[in-house]
Amino acid sequence: MGRWPDAERLEVQVLEARERILGTEHQYTLTSRNNLAGIYSNMGRWPDAERLQVLVLEARERILGNEHLDTLQSKAELAETYSKMGRWPDAERLGVQVLEARERILGTEHQYTLTSRNNLAVTYCNMGRWPDAERLEVLVLEVRERILGNEHLETLGSKADLAVTYCNMGRWPDAERLEVQVLKARERILGTEHQYTLTSRNKLALTYSNMGRWEDAEKLQVLVLEARERILGTEHQYTLTSRNNLAWTYSKMGRWPDAEQIQGLVLEARERILGNEHLETLGSKADLAVTYCNMGRWPDAERLEGQVLEARERILGTEHQYTLTSRNNLAVTYCNMGRWPDAERLEVQVLEARERILGTEHQYTLTSRNNLAGIYSNMGRWPDAERLQVLVLEARERILGNEHLDTLQSKAELAETYSKMGRWPDAERLGVQVLEARERILGTEHQYTLTSRNNLAVTYCNMGRWPDAERLEVLVLEVRERILGNEHLETLGSKADLAVTYCNMGRWPDAERLGVQVLEARERILGTEHQYTLTSRNNLAWTYSRMGRWPDAERLQGQV
Repeated sequence: MGRWPDAERLEVQVLEARERILGTEHQYTLTSRNNLAGIYSNMGRWPDAERLQVLVLEARERILGNEHLDTLQSKAELAETYSKMGRWPDAERLGVQVLEARERILGTEHQYTLTSRNNLAVTYCNMGRWPDAERLEVLVLEVRERILGNEHLETLGSKADLAVTYCNMGRWPDAERLEVQVLKARERILGTEHQYTLTSRNKLALTYSNMGRWEDAEKLQVLVLEARERILGTEHQYTLTSRNNLAWTYSKMGRWPDAEQIQGLVLEARERILGNEHLETLGSKADLAVTYCNMGRWPDAERLEGQVLEARERILGTEHQYTLTSRNNLAVTYCNMGRWPDAERLEVQVLEARERILGTEHQYTLTSRNNLAGIYSNMGRWPDAERLQVLVLEARERILGNEHLDTLQSKAELAETYSKMGRWPDAERLGVQVLEARERILGTEHQYTLTSRNNLAVTYCNMGRWPDAERLEVLVLEVRERILGNEHLETLGSKADLAVTYCNMGRWPDAERLGVQVLEARERILGTEHQYTLTSRNNLAWTYSRMGRWPDAERLQGQV
């Protein structure tokens, strides 16, 4: 039910009574201590959970021996806590010990052994070692299908876990295929409103969101939210999570006021139920800050991100992954505010910590290096940006493969840097490679494909190849109007890009027509002082200036 404070109160009573009556090392007492640790873990109180689990593990090793099944279970649970704390090498070390012992004692196909293999796969996922995770999960799935059958709940759970790994690897069609199988089976076996079924529906929705199928994602998420509100109540943690997931989809759809409203409700509920500094509450505050960033409300975003960073540093420590993520988010906000030296300072801290903790080629480290490159690019330090982006691209090609979506994103960002450096043939070469790969992997109308087409159009503009740029931009605009609607922010961005191209081609009436449409829509949707609105006003003023309409240009520039 998510009533962790009530659970904690009762479990503390049980533990104290058992310690008094049975002694501190009786098996029942150890079980109570372990149960309390599990509650603390669910509450995000991982240091408290770790402290209790270490006590239980030490007692069981001393009393029962290193390879007793209860001892191994304690070790497995401590590994899970280490994983939640971001201490993945420690989690891996314990996970490997448990797996090897269970394989030797119980056999390679015992359910406990399979669970150990699956838990180790989760740790590998957290470490960004997705091929290792996939290898283990495929082994578990094959055994469970053979022993338990295709539709046993454990088998379906294995299939769902493998789907998540495929998602992380950018293999969304494979993820979708498995998730649809799991969802249909759970609907048939457990019913449409069982929590496992709702979880499957939610995971499929997240995959659709990653595939740019936001309407499909929204439809499923609304179904999940309505069911959880009816079954669990409006303020159960699962309900709040469902509400938050729907908000993320709205954010991706550019429906930021809808996202903000939902995230505000979730934050208020979590503050009231869990407290201001619970990790779930801080997560909600961080999510709302991202939405404020998208809305151009950067002072509001900075305020929330500063609060989250300060709290996470105090609660989790300065180098916990959640803390580093907060520091990174604040750096992004500083970038949006044009405070690049502040952004650089924070991002360097994040990169150095991740290199030291996770290694130079962990996916989080590569992301930090890439983010720092983006900051250097905005500061006009393009050789520094290029140096970092080349390192990231080479690592991703070697680790993930040439056509992984993260590799393609690295290639796209390097192409953008080459464009800023005036190395347009290099930018074009990379841009064409990215576009062709995304068309083949994601389809011609996926949002990432459209972004690639638009980026290549920008390169053509820089090369003075305006008819080529126009051709691509018209294609992007037509697709976005059909899929997202005429006033989605991505559609308006495409219209604005095409207007600039028309200006460069001397087609000023066409440029003016589009520029006016974009400005009016952005004023209505974002407000008269949003940065996107001000950019539209400035672009239209530039068009008027090129047309010799100086009074109109001066009037708009005065408003900017």
